[in-house]
Amino acid sequence: MGRYVYDFAEGGKDQKDLLGGKGANLAEMTRLGLPVPPGFTITTDACRVYLAEGHEPEGLAEEVDRHLARLEERMGRRLGNPDDPLLVSVRSGAKFSMPGMMDTVLNIGLGDHSVEGLIRQSGGNERFAWDSYRRLLSMFGQTVLGLGSHDFEQELDRLKDERGASSDLDLTAEDLRGLVKTYQGLVREHSGRDFPQDPREQLGLAIRAVFDSWNTERATIYRRRERIPADLGTAVNVGAMVFGNGGADSGTGVAFTRDPATGAQGVYGDYLQNAQGEDVVAGIRNTVPLHDLETIDKACYDELLGIMATLERHYRDLCDIEFTIEHGTLWMLQTRVGKRTAQAAFRIASELVDEGLIDLDEALQRVNGAQLATLMFPRFDDRHERHLLGTGMNASPGAAVGRAVFDSHTAAEWAERGEDVILVRRETNPDDLKGMVAARGILTSRGGKTSHAAVVARGMGRTCVCGAESLDVDVRARRFTCADGTVVSEGDVISIDGTTGDIFAGEVPVMDSLVVRHFEGDTTADDETVRAVARLMEHADRTRRMEVRANADTPDDAARARRFGAQGIGLCRTEHMFLGDRRELVEHLIIAETHEEQEAALEALLPRQREDFIGILEAMDGLPVTVRLIDPPLHEFLPDLTDLAVLVAHEDDAGNPDSRHHRLLEAVKRMHEQNPMLGLRGVRLGIALPGLFAMQTRAVLEAAAARLEAGGDPRPEIMVPLVASAEEFEIVRAEVERVAAEVQDAAGREIPYTVGTMIELPRAVLTADRIAATAEFFSFGTNDLTQMTWGFSRDDVESSFFSTYLEKGVFGVSPFETLDVDGVGALVRYAAQRGRAARPDLHLGVCGEHGGDPESIHFFEGVGLDYVSCSPFRVPIARLEAARAVPR
Repeated sequence: MGRYVYDFAEGGKDQKDLLGGKGANLAEMTRLGLPVPPGFTITTDACRVYLAEGHEPEGLAEEVDRHLARLEERMGRRLGNPDDPLLVSVRSGAKFSMPGMMDTVLNIGLGDHSVEGLIRQSGGNERFAWDSYRRLLSMFGQTVLGLGSHDFEQELDRLKDERGASSDLDLTAEDLRGLVKTYQGLVREHSGRDFPQDPREQLGLAIRAVFDSWNTERATIYRRRERIPADLGTAVNVGAMVFGNGGADSGTGVAFTRDPATGAQGVYGDYLQNAQGEDVVAGIRNTVPLHDLETIDKACYDELLGIMATLERHYRDLCDIEFTIEHGTLWMLQTRVGKRTAQAAFRIASELVDEGLIDLDEALQRVNGAQLATLMFPRFDDRHERHLLGTGMNASPGAAVGRAVFDSHTAAEWAERGEDVILVRRETNPDDLKGMVAARGILTSRGGKTSHAAVVARGMGRTCVCGAESLDVDVRARRFTCADGTVVSEGDVISIDGTTGDIFAGEVPVMDSLVVRHFEGDTTADDETVRAVARLMEHADRTRRMEVRANADTPDDAARARRFGAQGIGLCRTEHMFLGDRRELVEHLIIAETHEEQEAALEALLPRQREDFIGILEAMDGLPVTVRLIDPPLHEFLPDLTDLAVLVAHEDDAGNPDSRHHRLLEAVKRMHEQNPMLGLRGVRLGIALPGLFAMQTRAVLEAAAARLEAGGDPRPEIMVPLVASAEEFEIVRAEVERVAAEVQDAAGREIPYTVGTMIELPRAVLTADRIAATAEFFSFGTNDLTQMTWGFSRDDVESSFFSTYLEKGVFGVSPFETLDVDGVGALVRYAAQRGRAARPDLHLGVCGEHGGDPESIHFFEGVGLDYVSCSPFRVPIARLEAARAVPR
């Protein structure tokens, strides 16, 4: 039998796997000598056994009893004693922070008899005791017995209305005593049992409820979104209660050692007098800024600032702190490395370097590509006229536009059908998570920067405005009313600015972010965040081993990619050059019936392709440009079979037949395939249709010759797609070399080029050593390699069963977003090893969408690829992640 319970004095911050984040940090603060209420942690091991076997581990109850007895001895009180009760809190705490996703129960140990003891213990403060009891009933009813929060809220609102009270603080002790009786009736009516009066039974049920909360819908959704493993489980922290609801000399708050929204140094947080912790997070009452505590209780304020400085130096990072003041005594309830916006992440990392707390290598680990992507999102264009509806707290930055919706279910439903929505609530709670994930932004009329909405939105990178008090949000009527009388109803479009806190009517135009303008070379794009990004990106470029190229098909795309830091083009898709007004030339090629007609069609395409390549090579002068010869089947350039058949039939019926349309129809029928993805495409098309690859090769090399003539430095790389065998590649390579010789003779000079192949078929992986004998580079086409390995078509399966697979845990994330390391990744590693065994100087890259995915980039670094290639917009993200992936 293992050990499952540890005292707060026994652990430390590096034991998050065992004690969870909250338990490990409580232990660390205890070790530092900070004022932490004593208690103990039930480990994640116990939770995992409970979830796997459906019951508590053998011996857990006895361990809890022993640690509870020690706690009682230390506090000089017994749990739930009618004369002088010890009360405890029961809180969740997983390895990774999941704010609001799991459950907490406060005031465990209160009952009909011990409430009288609490009155005596508090010097006759009846209101405090009955307020604490009604809070226990509400939390226990919801968390342990499964009652809905609205049942309790409805009764509280009804009582306040009857008493004419604007806040629960206006209710008397007698009011709260009556509310306790009402809550007990709700528990009996909805759960079929009385509220348990045995304090040890309360504790046991609360511990099991916290274990169970690991698998609630909201916790599951949050883990899936944040990619937190489902098998970690949560720890449970049992601590002696300290009370912030004992009067005006008590209160509770949340503090940040820096602004989690901007990263600026200063005093940030919220405080609420005469309240318990959930009041702050839930946003039920509006808080005051933390600096107001200086006038309310200067001694506690000064002590808190000293503790905040200690914790930030100790953790070397932004710390998020929960605290309670009980009759003028400060207690620390929690600390953790705080969640922050992308803007704050870069600024804090850079400033911590300046302060000597971390170095630049560590600073790179404090930011990530997803955060950089957020900073590249557009922002509102302030040059346009806007109708300001109100202003709240700038809880999480960004510019979000969408239709106002007033509940989580509607937000998810509308988003699923393609609508952009803004979730509007008085305050959010954990049950709103599905709607928060679906929404473009979140707007609340209550709560501050530490409310549930703000904390969760920052963690998800969602735009959020909180505490917009001038808005009267009527959830039942599905509308909100502004101070100027403007009414916004469900479905109306609004725009929210999470950077300023402004709320606008209608759709506000957006413009490029300052970070994007900086990457584009705009020297006027400058602020603290831009400077921090620039500094860390410079270090990233010095640190990373892999090059970063771009997938670009036009000169404009290539030029933008270069401005964004691309070191070449890893994928230039030539088929995109056959669209638009050139489609008709491709049709001529397809319907050609003689060799002469075919040659004429190719000759017509040649100069157009050449001009395209001249522009791209010029934009990437001095850098490699990998040109993929045409990959998709030719029928994709033809009209739809049904549409064409209808057109021909109409022309025939009208007595005006068009011979060209008839020939096209015959060609479409002739080239129709049941599964085009596995049909005549890529290298197969180049071999089956003589002259096609030769024309493209000639266009590339003649463009290179023109650039050389103009004094340029072209570096073309010709890539053969969909190769399955060395023989296929060798046939095409011979053709490329023949054309190259002709172009070089005509130009009177040597033209630099290399020839390689995409690795996108399992057979190519298995024969990589043979292919590498004549191929100078491999580029892994991980999109097709994923399809071929899993045996499904992306276009079909993503809209059919992918959501089911994600829900059931078959995928943690779509294998088209993040590389399937165990399957597709194993093939990439195998081909890289076999290829380099045959050709040590084999150049290796990846040009699928995974080349811009942060997690996948780390895998490619481990495999030893030379470069990744991604869309131009993701180039900065790949540069950063390639540096973060380098082993330290």
